Amino acid sequence: MQLASDIRKTVALVGRALENRSAAREVRRSDNARGPHPAGQFEVAVYFADGVVNMYQMRQWYRPLQELAKTRPVVILSRVASGARALVRESGLPVAFVPSVRSLESAIARQNIRVVLYVNQNTRNFQMFRYGHRWHVFINHGESDKMYMTTNQFKAYDYAFVAGDAARERLKRVLWNYDIAARTIEIGRPQADHYSGKLPYAPDERRVILYAPTWEGDRPSAHYGSLVTHGEALVGALLRTGQHRVIYRPHPRSGVVDHEYGSAHRRIVAMIAAANAKDPTAHHFYDDGPELGWQLAAADVAVVDISAMVYDRLAAGKALMITRPDDPAAAIDEHGYLSDCEWLDSAEAGNIVAETDRILADPGATERLDHWVHHYFGDTMPGSATARFHAAIEHLMNEAQRWAGASPEGEDDPFDEDSAELDD
Repeated sequence: MQLASDIRKTVALVGRALENRSAAREVRRSDNARGPHPAGQFEVAVYFADGVVNMYQMRQWYRPLQELAKTRPVVILSRVASGARALVRESGLPVAFVPSVRSLESAIARQNIRVVLYVNQNTRNFQMFRYGHRWHVFINHGESDKMYMTTNQFKAYDYAFVAGDAARERLKRVLWNYDIAARTIEIGRPQADHYSGKLPYAPDERRVILYAPTWEGDRPSAHYGSLVTHGEALVGALLRTGQHRVIYRPHPRSGVVDHEYGSAHRRIVAMIAAANAKDPTAHHFYDDGPELGWQLAAADVAVVDISAMVYDRLAAGKALMITRPDDPAAAIDEHGYLSDCEWLDSAEAGNIVAETDRILADPGATERLDHWVHHYFGDTMPGSATARFHAAIEHLMNEAQRWAGASPEGEDDPFDEDSAELDD
């Protein structure tokens, strides 16, 4: 058993190495064809030190960053070849592939970057923190009540852009000696201003249910995934009615730790394919694309696990249910929305039709939802969050200008000649 596991891990490592080598060649060809980015072109950078497996963390920021780039030029500093290749293909933004500290330093030296944005807590973020004379800002890759949202790592950044009151309350409960008022800036959910896209089906009388489970987690406290406990019963019940359309959007890491999650995922995909073959008008949809937005806006009800998807959907202000983890060790923060949400126990997964009908018919559920939408995101009028995001960037740009003016004349951001010692 252990030998088989070791063989799988070795094969996976070799595969990733070959994939990274191929990706690096493609990115460098693209760089050579484009030529170097003009010096002094960029003022805002997004630092991303992950590969393709964590691209979901960047993808949700594409449209807000594209909008920001209309007024403040943005570049993505990508450290891993597979991530850089995906960003070049998808993001619609300039990408600098900087695999080593030396290449990172060279790219920074050519630009006038005053704000650096971070979407995750990769340990290699530390290699970027060494550069002063700029603001380091954690923007995260979602809003949720998971433990990740209160990590002490928030203190490593000059500022954090947070969604609203709920985020500040969460940080206040957990972090010691953290000046929340001074170091957090509320921006709402800019992604919600871009909840659009072409539907892969023609709308009809069918009720649309989005099922978007998270992955299995890498420790008991994070066992939020529902694929094994809820998924097959839930999807199967909806497929059988002839009155529902299922949009199935699993987390891209599903099955990375526990192969049972991967098996459950494949069975659900097969169930959807069989249902569509039986009734071509059903248009059930397995969604593994990079774009997130239309799914949240189009679904009549969303069924999600404890994850950022709860709050992505909450920002849309539409009905949702949350799967209750079967593992009693899974940490659930019930101070916020999870104290008042609509739970779906695994024993009730097969009764999903009745459960969704009940929520949609309950005016009290709508009233509670409206309360929590405002608590988490503030003003959700179209364009409001985008305006706050841009205002936050402008504030930091003005602060950078003020601090630069206060620096001793001629002083610049020193680069350590021995930076190669930090290389990896």
